[in-house]
Amino acid sequence: MADYNILVINPGSTSDEVSYFRGDTEVFHKTVRYSPDELKPYEREKITSQFDLRKRMVLGSLKEHSVDVKEIHAVIGRGGLVKPIEGGVYAVDEALLADLREGVLGDHSSNLGGIIAKNIADENGIKSFIADPVVVDELDPVARYSGMPENPRISIFHALNQKRVGRHAARQLGKPYEDCRLIVMHAGGGVSVGAHRGGRVVDVNNALDGDGPFTPQRSGGVPAGGLVKMCFSGKYTLADMKLKIKGRGGLTAYTGTSDCMALEKYIETGEVKPGCGLDPAKVSREEAKAVVAAMAYQMSKEICSMAAVLEGKVDAIVLTGGLAYDKFIVSEVKRRTGWLAQVLTYPGGDEMTALRAQAQIALDHPEKVRKY
Repeated sequence: MADYNILVINPGSTSDEVSYFRGDTEVFHKTVRYSPDELKPYEREKITSQFDLRKRMVLGSLKEHSVDVKEIHAVIGRGGLVKPIEGGVYAVDEALLADLREGVLGDHSSNLGGIIAKNIADENGIKSFIADPVVVDELDPVARYSGMPENPRISIFHALNQKRVGRHAARQLGKPYEDCRLIVMHAGGGVSVGAHRGGRVVDVNNALDGDGPFTPQRSGGVPAGGLVKMCFSGKYTLADMKLKIKGRGGLTAYTGTSDCMALEKYIETGEVKPGCGLDPAKVSREEAKAVVAAMAYQMSKEICSMAAVLEGKVDAIVLTGGLAYDKFIVSEVKRRTGWLAQVLTYPGGDEMTALRAQAQIALDHPEKVRKY
């Protein structure tokens, strides 16, 4: 197995991560978090409008760490909202690029992963990939029913990290991943809760636009009747409603900020982080704590609903993503779900290493690269 220099790009809803590896050694990892004010100029535009902003961050990170782009062998980005596909690593060809730009299943920051990867790769005559995108679809047929034949349930979730921590949990449990029955929650800008059985995610909420618990930026599943009335009230445009569901919903709608670290500090000390969007004149510390507690409450309900999918036979509940660093949220979720199964926590998401490994496989074994 050769040592390759691999650039990894992982755009999130409120942040960007970039890592550079020489072989399996991480030369640098950088995370840039964007405030609501920084993203506000783009909030009514397609995510592709942020291409220049985010590509500059990637190239700036390389320059900051004295990495010459000409030494890179491949670029891999987080997968986006393309057509439902099987898990694995995919070359970014023109068909995949077109669907990433279009956002055929929705407009999300993860679409930029493959777009930026291909742009940088093409400029330097190297290969570009995505792997285990958010549209990996392994749903049981029964999980697709929604109550509206025209509007079936679909699989959009944090597939890369859910499967990564599912395998970590399996090793900790001393069993093959394929033999485990797990409930995995990835909680960050979006929240996905998946039922893992037989090495497949057989049910999961659509974490992008209107299913599951509310999140720092997303409304989650809201009362359908009230939503319909809002849509036809004449007060809101389609763009307004999309923004309420994804971008300005959830914690942002209640508190003005999606920054959970800023909220935690405000709740504990009363100090407001400059530029985070939180106005203490409008939201008291008690109100802020109540909203965060309500988010943890909804997360717990979603986790417990997946126990029914697994027929009550659950080896472990697994918490991951950026919000798994939040002690209050984790303690609340454990308090409400710990009776069901042991709770394992893997804070953050080492998606960068997982993506690098997939790019390594693609370069070592071109026959394993899937075609979109």
